[in-house]
Amino acid sequence: MKGRIFKVFTSSALAVGLLAGCSSGGGAGAGKTLADGDTVTIGLNFELSGGTASYGTAEYNGAKLAIDQYNASDDAKYKIEIAEQDNKGDNAESTTAATRLITEDGASILIGPATSGTSIATYQVASDNAVPVISPSATQIDATTNDNGETYPYAFRICFEDSYQGAAMAQYAYDTLGVKKAAIINEVSDYGQGLVSTFKDVFTEKGGEVVAEQSYNSGDTDFASILTDMKSKDFDVLYIAGYYQEAGLIIKQARDMGIDTPIIGADGFESEVLSQLAGADNLSNTYYTTCYTTLNASDELTNFIDSYTEEYGEAPNMFSALAYDSANLALQALEEAGATGEELKNTLEGIEFSGITGSFTFDDTHSPIKTVMIVELENGVQTAATEVEVEQ
Repeated sequence: MKGRIFKVFTSSALAVGLLAGCSSGGGAGAGKTLADGDTVTIGLNFELSGGTASYGTAEYNGAKLAIDQYNASDDAKYKIEIAEQDNKGDNAESTTAATRLITEDGASILIGPATSGTSIATYQVASDNAVPVISPSATQIDATTNDNGETYPYAFRICFEDSYQGAAMAQYAYDTLGVKKAAIINEVSDYGQGLVSTFKDVFTEKGGEVVAEQSYNSGDTDFASILTDMKSKDFDVLYIAGYYQEAGLIIKQARDMGIDTPIIGADGFESEVLSQLAGADNLSNTYYTTCYTTLNASDELTNFIDSYTEEYGEAPNMFSALAYDSANLALQALEEAGATGEELKNTLEGIEFSGITGSFTFDDTHSPIKTVMIVELENGVQTAATEVEVEQ
């Protein structure tokens, strides 16, 4: 879709020029009109410690880079101040962090958290205070809607939901990989269940068969009994619906047992730790859904990768890129709205954004309308990427 394209600043890493003084907007549902040169506080609420710190740290870095670049640009309309909180990967801590960012730091918009549970935990307090929150990677089905099916008015996310990527992988597995019998191992969580539910529906509707299903709990490390049972089944693809911490171990143990079928997964695979746990040699004939790949990179993406690597001493991943886009989305919305509170929220609802993870608008649930990428790994390295649009 075409519209005003917000400039993504991709200069080399730059220091933030923070200015003292009160921020404009945020807190207690107050919306304020902004003038050129005003200082606006953006709150960063991420998992900087705990079991999902790999995601949260990457997203914090990506968001901060975008804000640093904006502040250093001659075109910047406002001066952006950063307030930050570590939610430790805990839902209650995340709610507290969001509250502090809004009521104590005066944040006008929040970026983060990375995971669905910690993101959902912020939506009510954000809506109560009329402060938009943009979750880079909250993929849980219906994450942005409450128990009554109503959209949280101030909650937005920029990554596709689990049901969509589960359907995309099922479609790709059946149509492109040509597999017909699937074995499934999923984490006992909303994330794992959301992926598996639509994967099974789409895979069987197309003519495939699910011949085995097993589940595990977060933190499990020994999958021998699960894999031994599965190895006796007749399947030609293994779908792992979970995060890299356990997926890496499952892949290693599966390959060590001689399971050589294609292994497919979701965006939870996206971490450099996956290769460390699985072993690069075991990450061939492996595929997962994502919204970010460095293959055939555009100039904008190349500049982002170079700037991120220079600043942090390592290459960015999908989560870094999603948070970078989230921060640039927030900055575009602030400039277009010229205000905080309800007017900023309304601007986000109608925005057209183009970033390094794709171009999108929002649907009625404040979820993005964008395509899914499926990447192939050979020896732990991405070698091919396919864009998949789910059949309706």
